[in-house]
Amino acid sequence: MPRLDLKRLQAHRVRTFNLSPSKPISTPFQALRFVNARGFIYFWPIKGIDLPSLWMAVAGDRPVADEHDDPGHVTWRWKDNALDKRIWYYGKILRRKATMISLEIAPYFYALSENYGSPEEDYLIAYREGRLTQAAKQIYEALVDSGALNSIDLRRAAKLANAKESEFNKGLEQLQSDFKILPIGVAEAGAWRYSHIYELTSRHFPNLAEQARTISESAARTKLVQLHFASVGAAQLRDVTKLFGWPKDLAERTVTKLMEKGELAKVNHPKHEGEWLALPSLIR
Repeated sequence: MPRLDLKRLQAHRVRTFNLSPSKPISTPFQALRFVNARGFIYFWPIKGIDLPSLWMAVAGDRPVADEHDDPGHVTWRWKDNALDKRIWYYGKILRRKATMISLEIAPYFYALSENYGSPEEDYLIAYREGRLTQAAKQIYEALVDSGALNSIDLRRAAKLANAKESEFNKGLEQLQSDFKILPIGVAEAGAWRYSHIYELTSRHFPNLAEQARTISESAARTKLVQLHFASVGAAQLRDVTKLFGWPKDLAERTVTKLMEKGELAKVNHPKHEGEWLALPSLIR
């Protein structure tokens, strides 16, 4: 079996993660170009998951700083200012962590969500089948009835003011990860004077369902795996299932299709055991 060339892999990730010290992202426009070029990235780096993030592209390959005045935290302002601009899709998507998705790629994610073109019914079906918690149902219905709300008002409107904070937050994350709601702004509310404003995805991006309608689940998975490997260069099958949350057999089927097309190849990793997959350009 061929071997992965670690020098080529490192050079590849320096480019795709935008880690060159001489070319840090320094403007919101460059941030948008980065998201569009990669298709999807994390906002912050997530431990145990290899994926480009806006933080690393701006601040370099270092831990997220605790100091609020760290220059890298300019990313926070860029993100907040863009929430209502519809320049990308932002929400807790991959692993229920803050994810930025280009508008071109968002329909591929949506095609894999449990939304079937009827927002007033889809959430009820998910709830009846046990795929949506009671808290998530109440949050969704509060937004249906009241329109966009900041998280403080939303919690009251959803009749979750006395519920555990973790229950409310889990509901928000569950709805975001399935493209049912998303943050669209920030309000000066709550003890910290900072609260995300949430809205239904179907109202904020009314054309998303139609854009996704012609994309099959197989085509969507193929596109997302292609983009993943275009960013990371090499990974194991378990990395794919971990990132996207897909069953192993579906991830394996997608990867096999890309190997048959010559876009991926099985390789040995010089430093890690197990079977790896890599772009042909990174193989010795």
